[in-house]
Amino acid sequence: MTRVSTTLRRGGVALAVLTALLVSGCADPRETAPPAPAASVPSAAPTTPVPVPAGDPAAHAAALVTRLADEDLVGQVLMPYAYGDAADRVSPASAAGNRSLAGVDTPAQMIGKYRLGGLILVGFSADDPTKGNQETTNVDNPKQVRALTSGLREAAADLPAGAAPFLIGTDQEHGVVTRITDGVTLLPSALAAGAAGKPELTEAAWRAAGTELAAMGVNVDFAPVADVLVTRSTVIGSRSYGADPKAAGAQVGGAVRGLQAAGVAATLKHFPGHGHSATDSHTDLPVLDQPRAALEAGAWVPFRAGVDAGALAVMSGHLDVRSVDPGTPATFSHKLLTGVLRDQLGFKGVVITDGMNMAPAKRWSPGEAAVRALKAGNDLILMPPHVGQAYDGLLAALRDGSLPRARLVEAATRVLTMKFTLAGRATPDLSTLAAPAHRDAAGELAAAAVTVLRGPCGAPVRGPVTVTTSGGRAHTRAALTEALTSAGVRVVPKGGTVVHLVGYGDGADDLRADAAVTVAMDTPYVLAKATSPTLLATYSSSRASMTALARVLAGKAPPAGRSPVPVPGLPATTCAG
Repeated sequence: MTRVSTTLRRGGVALAVLTALLVSGCADPRETAPPAPAASVPSAAPTTPVPVPAGDPAAHAAALVTRLADEDLVGQVLMPYAYGDAADRVSPASAAGNRSLAGVDTPAQMIGKYRLGGLILVGFSADDPTKGNQETTNVDNPKQVRALTSGLREAAADLPAGAAPFLIGTDQEHGVVTRITDGVTLLPSALAAGAAGKPELTEAAWRAAGTELAAMGVNVDFAPVADVLVTRSTVIGSRSYGADPKAAGAQVGGAVRGLQAAGVAATLKHFPGHGHSATDSHTDLPVLDQPRAALEAGAWVPFRAGVDAGALAVMSGHLDVRSVDPGTPATFSHKLLTGVLRDQLGFKGVVITDGMNMAPAKRWSPGEAAVRALKAGNDLILMPPHVGQAYDGLLAALRDGSLPRARLVEAATRVLTMKFTLAGRATPDLSTLAAPAHRDAAGELAAAAVTVLRGPCGAPVRGPVTVTTSGGRAHTRAALTEALTSAGVRVVPKGGTVVHLVGYGDGADDLRADAAVTVAMDTPYVLAKATSPTLLATYSSSRASMTALARVLAGKAPPAGRSPVPVPGLPATTCAG
C-alpha cells in the first residue's frame, strides 16, 4: 500500500497547484453561462474524451481536471443509483423509476446526461437493516452484474472524463448487508472476523472477496465498517468488528489491505462512528453525546487504522456529534470532515457521503443538500434522491459563487486520482468466483470465529441432532443439516438433541427452552436470555459459518473464537488460551 499513500501525498500537492491555476484564470470560460434546466441534456462541453499524459494517478487527475467543463466537474462528484439490471435496456417500471429520478429511461442515458463519475449498484435481502433506502435492485447473478458494469463503462467511455475509469460501487460488506449473494464466495460477518481475532485471515478473505468484485466489474466497495460497537445497535450490529477499538482497527486494516490488493477501493464507514448510537440514521438523526476525548480514544481508532492501511475512501455518516458540531449531521460538518478527518486523522483520499436519500439528508432539497455536503468536505455525493436537482443545484451554486470553484476542483481531482489509482489492472475472469481457494479463505475465517460462551469447550453433541430455527430461516437450517451430515452427525426431523439457531432481529421470544444448544448467528446478546446448557456463537449465517459450526458440534474442530462484544453474565469464551 506504499504506492497508494505516495500517490495521495502527491495528489495533495497537485490539488494545491491546480486550485491556484483555476482560480487565477485557467477555468473554462463557460462558467458564467446559466445553469442547464433539470430536464435538458447538458451539451455545452465537448463530448469526446480528453487525453491525459502518462504519469502517476495524481498527475493524470491534475492534467485532466484542468480541461473539463463545469458540467463534467459536477458530474464527477455524483454517484447516484439507477433502476434496471442492464445499462441500456430496462423494464417499463424501471424506465418510469429512472424518469422520476433523473428524467431519463436507462442507466446509460443517466450517465450521458449528467456526465456521471460513477454509479452505485443496489439491492437488498430480508435481514438487511439498510433496505429502507434501497428502492430498487440492480443485481441478480454475477454474469448479469458483469454485463451491467460493462455496459455502464461503455456509456461513460466517450465522455470528456472517459479516460478515467468509471466508478461502480456497492455495499458488499458480507453478513447482513451484502448486495450480491448468488454465485459468489460469501464471507462471515465482520463481527465473526472480530471473534476470530486474526487480521491475517481477514486480509486473505477480503482479498478473495475483492477479486470476485473486480471480476464482476465493481471497483469500489462501501466496506469495511469501521464503527466500534459500543451500543446494541440493530443497524450496525454484526456489521462491526466489535467493541474494542484497537482490535477492531486491526481487523479494519486487514480488510482494507485485502480489498485494495485486489484492485477494489475500500471505504471506511460510517465516520465519525455509527456504533456509538443505537438510532438508525436511515430514518432519524443519531446523536453521539460522548465527550470528544472518548471519541478520539474509541470511535476514531479504527478509522485511523484504516487510513494508515491506505484506504482510498471514507464514508461520512448522518450523525450529530454534540462535542464537535452540535446539531449538524457529520455529512454536512466542516469541523468533522475537514477539521477531524483530514486535519487530525490525516486522510487524503475521497470522502463519500452516506446515502443522500436518507432522512437526515432530506431536510434540504437535493440541490442544496449536495452543495452543503460538498462545502463540508465530501468529494462524492452518493444516492441523491433526485439526480437532476442535485446536478443543477451544484452547477448553479458553482456559477453564482456560493460553491467555491476551488472546492469543486479539489473534490473532482480527488475522485479522478482514485480512479487512476484503480486503473490498469486486468479484470479477473468470472471463473474465479467461488474458487476453491476463495472458499478456503472464507472457511478459515469462519472456523476461527466459532465461540463457546457456556458449556464445555469443544464438547460434541451426543446422539442424533434435530436442528431448529426461529421463523423464516429454513435455508440456514438446511445448510447446517447438510454440513452436520457431511461431518458424520445424524440429523433427524424431531426427537434428537435440539440445536436451535437464532439470527438477526431475534429476541428472547425466539429462543427454545428445550434446546440443548443455542447458537447466535448475529450479535450474541440474545444468549444472555437463553437457558440452554451450551451456548455457541458464529455471528454469521453464511455457508462457511454453518460448516464451521457443524465441525465444532461434531467434535472435529475446536471453537477458537472469543466474543468481540460483552454479553451480560457470560464470558467471552469458556475455552482457555
